Amino acid sequence: MTDMTEVTKTASAARPTRTRRTHHWRRDLVELAALFTAVAVADAVANTIAHGPDGPYLLVISAMALAATAGFHTWWARRHSHAPPPPSPRESAGAAHDDAAAPAGETALWRMRTTVKDEPGSLAVLCTALARHGVDILTLQTHPLADGTVDELLLRAPAGFQAAELTRETAAAGGSDTWLERADAHDLVDAPTRVLGLATRTALDAAELPLALRQLLGRCTIHSLPATTLTGRPTGENTPVEGVLDGTVMKLRDPSGGAITIERHYLPFTPTEFARARALVELDARLGPRIPRSQDVLTLPEGNEITVRRAGLDDLEAARAMHDRCGDRTLSLRYHGPVGDADRYLAHLLSPRYGRTLAVQTASGRLVALGHLLWDGDETEVALLVEDAWQRRGIGSELLERLVALAVEAGCESVYAVTQSSNTGMVAAMRGLGLPLDYQIEEGTLVVTARLTAADARPRPARAREGEQAPARAGTRAGRPRRH
Repeated sequence: MTDMTEVTKTASAARPTRTRRTHHWRRDLVELAALFTAVAVADAVANTIAHGPDGPYLLVISAMALAATAGFHTWWARRHSHAPPPPSPRESAGAAHDDAAAPAGETALWRMRTTVKDEPGSLAVLCTALARHGVDILTLQTHPLADGTVDELLLRAPAGFQAAELTRETAAAGGSDTWLERADAHDLVDAPTRVLGLATRTALDAAELPLALRQLLGRCTIHSLPATTLTGRPTGENTPVEGVLDGTVMKLRDPSGGAITIERHYLPFTPTEFARARALVELDARLGPRIPRSQDVLTLPEGNEITVRRAGLDDLEAARAMHDRCGDRTLSLRYHGPVGDADRYLAHLLSPRYGRTLAVQTASGRLVALGHLLWDGDETEVALLVEDAWQRRGIGSELLERLVALAVEAGCESVYAVTQSSNTGMVAAMRGLGLPLDYQIEEGTLVVTARLTAADARPRPARAREGEQAPARAGTRAGRPRRH
């Protein structure tokens, strides 16, 4: 026979240790009543057997009834002794809420950053608190601080688990300064792989450095400040070689001169992030100026061949020669200023630090058009200049479409162009993109903004289109001056 003590021990071990079975007086009262009833039945049976002719038969029937009753009582006692305790009203309400909040099995990705004490077991407490709610930690990065540690986690949580609940549980586990945002499948790439990919992009193209820094540090604003103004005066941007870290702002020395300022208002930078950004800038400095040399040869409707390629500071003299061939109206529409100052902008525009430039040259090697995609903090500007003799041949539209494709590739959400309200050619070229457009007019200046989405990353046409006027300029956005 099985020892009932061992069975009870096994059942107790299988149940959660936080619940302790209580002794119910109602069960004792029922058992006592059953005992008295059995005695009364036995007495009645004994009297019947003693005074009746069928006494032996009744005795056998009574024995069978007692055996059945004993068996039923044993089955009932064992079933209710080993059954798990019913859930509390709070647990039942919580389970019902979770079932109603989201379908079973659906999850959501979150990126979380929180500061915990630099003590043994502090991370374990946080992990245990998250595990109680079915939250899985996919990746973890630690950023040591002087008085604690910033933990950056990628979480997979039940779809119905809200941000407020996640923050509350993190705070209860000792986390502070918690920051949350939704993540997607791109965040599943581990940190070393992502950093190596950004380093590769930077090594291939100097214009990628601002974009690589933005992807490395998350949502932030990056400004490249030159060492001198367009007139040649020093700007006073003297950043130390080791850089400066000040809360939500970091400054790094630009290898091409000047400074790179990075701001992130919603979250302070950590020393680890500062070291990563500085290493990326140092890589850019060691590699020196570099631009991809790929090019496309296109045929215009009249049969002339042109080449579209990336341009850089090596094209400065050819760009100045093109300026000399352009008329005053073309230059004034492009730069919104004195025509004699146009050459001062070229070094800035052709520098890969401030964006990407496409050049169009003829079969003889003469530069006849420039298209610029300029990083402007959180925004991106497109600007075009086509030599007078080569306008109205579709060159401007071809450049504009390629610049938009570069913007989509860089992950930009929109691009804007600045022109005059009377410049119908620029408006027509922007409308020819087939993208959602926003218009803003202020004191004769027109700003046309094209909104980009993933669906807008269409292949560029193989040749320029006929009958489109090339846009003339993009320079000063309504309401504030631009550096270029």
